[in-house]
Amino acid sequence: MTNKYQQVFDSFKAALSTEQIQSEIEKILSEEFEKNNTIEVKKFLHGTIDLTSLNGADTEESIAKFVSQVNDFDGTDPTVPSVAAICVYPNFVKTVKDTLTTEDVRIACVSGCFPASQSFIEVKLAETALAVKDGADEIDIVLNMGKFFAEDYEETSTEIEEQKATCREAHLKVILETGALKTPELIRKASILALYSGADFLKTSTGKEYPGASLEAAYVMCQVLKEYHDKHGHVRGLKVSGGIRTAEEAVKYYCLVKSILGEEWLTPEYFRIGASSLVANLQKEIL
Repeated sequence: MTNKYQQVFDSFKAALSTEQIQSEIEKILSEEFEKNNTIEVKKFLHGTIDLTSLNGADTEESIAKFVSQVNDFDGTDPTVPSVAAICVYPNFVKTVKDTLTTEDVRIACVSGCFPASQSFIEVKLAETALAVKDGADEIDIVLNMGKFFAEDYEETSTEIEEQKATCREAHLKVILETGALKTPELIRKASILALYSGADFLKTSTGKEYPGASLEAAYVMCQVLKEYHDKHGHVRGLKVSGGIRTAEEAVKYYCLVKSILGEEWLTPEYFRIGASSLVANLQKEIL
């Protein structure tokens, strides 16, 4: 292990135990959930969603139809913001760009050989470069878990740095795959490493191979984001993704972000929810 990485890890507070984290979450929700489980919060949450279609059977036609749903919703209720972004596979970025007419909805795509991140770095970088060329505003990559678990932090970090450089003006979200990391300590280390390597956002999960977002993982990531901000003054985003389907679940994540990170993070610029069915469930409650 390279000493410089351990020094950075040691400069942050140690992770709490799972039991301690669960206790802290229960306390936050007992204080915050009821007063934030409101129509106004749910309207805000609608505007934080990365509306996602990542299916093996996706086609240009199905993605165009998917985007049209966002176009059709635009302006139906001025008090409900459009989704924050539409997230697709990189080969469909151009389809989204050609179809999307709603202003301020960003084009996001997964890249870097999603979801396993198992390929040559040259292939991963080429995929990102092509997606950005086609119009992607945001790139979601997966942490190289093989290198991370082997404690090859140098290679793990370098890959993120090279992806960040390839993104140019696009934002880089680094998916930690917290369901595979499992422990608070590994989630803490992965969060720190991603931030120091250039991540604009920390993201929980792919929602594909391993368990998706959990309140426990989000709690750890929020604590690292807060401490990173306190140390360096930089605000970096949080995206929770994988299995968030109901308005109630979304409000719980909102409560964590509000309680730990504060009002500054309560904007689509710094808080996102990756989902597909959540949009319809929120709309049922707010329209």
